Amino acid sequence: MTLNMEKQEKKYLVGIDIGGTKCAVILGRGDPDTCHRSKAVIERTAFSTRETGGWQEVMERLTQALRQLLQKYDLRTEQVAGIGISCGGPLDYKKGIILNPPNLCGWDNVPVVRLLKEQFRVPVSLENDANACAMAEWKFGAAKGKSNVIFLTFGTGLGAGLILDGRLYHGTNNMAGEVGHVRLSGMGPVGYGKAGSFEGFCSGGGIAQLARTRLLEELQLGHGDGMECWQKEGELTAENLAAAARQGDPFARSVFDVSACYLGKGLAVLVDILNPEMIVIGSIYERCQELFYERMRETLEREALSQSSKECEVKAAALGDQVGDYAALAVAQSCISFPVEKRKGL
Repeated sequence: MTLNMEKQEKKYLVGIDIGGTKCAVILGRGDPDTCHRSKAVIERTAFSTRETGGWQEVMERLTQALRQLLQKYDLRTEQVAGIGISCGGPLDYKKGIILNPPNLCGWDNVPVVRLLKEQFRVPVSLENDANACAMAEWKFGAAKGKSNVIFLTFGTGLGAGLILDGRLYHGTNNMAGEVGHVRLSGMGPVGYGKAGSFEGFCSGGGIAQLARTRLLEELQLGHGDGMECWQKEGELTAENLAAAARQGDPFARSVFDVSACYLGKGLAVLVDILNPEMIVIGSIYERCQELFYERMRETLEREALSQSSKECEVKAAALGDQVGDYAALAVAQSCISFPVEKRKGL
């Protein structure tokens, strides 16, 4: 079916991905029954957030980019079913306000939903990026067709998006899913402001911290032979450790074994409490699944209730580097399925 024929039959979706490094506008197909990655995205355009002077200029560039996409495909705003915005928190999804994200300097109480509604006169919805990515993997990715899903970011930090009984769960004040703050050990790497936290053991920075601690222990015990490469400035990164672990470096593998063990412990808590069908994990886990899976699964099955763990599949995220595009489109799709005024209390 050509785009000209589609224009007569269905409406379209617009996704807006706002990040500290880049922003993107995505034009997608709006048929809620067409959730295939190969068909969802028509075109995207992006620009660097850092090259702009502030949120006002970013919003101006976003609206300009959207108008250009609509003009390119000869679409009217009436043919847009919804605009979805994915952005790092904190934010207030009910009021449609970006509050003060640490990666977006000066974005204090920005009413993005109102601004876009005034410009385009279509439904607009806002979600934090973890929730949006959960919706993306649920609608387009690894968890398609499931009803109870947990998505974990496992990147710079560790956050979660929760799909419970076929709906995104926000909690009382939009704070559901902050699993990185859960303490898994009395001692350990610091993450989310807490030593021994889930994020401390299962994030890029946490893995690097864990490696530094273990390296110091090995050197103090006189086990420094063959460890010279790890003593160089800047070498102890999650990326470098993963590359070495794949090549059989025993030190790097030991670091990932510890992280995998605590990943299993954290997942066991989530499985016991929420009884999900599937847990989808992105970023570092997605790229390094072979370094985590065996130890993680072993720990999960030991720690969690067997009736729950055997029903829960753990999978790597499927959307890869395009997850931001699909996340924004999934939020836009929620404008059709679950408007904000019907989602209060979720």
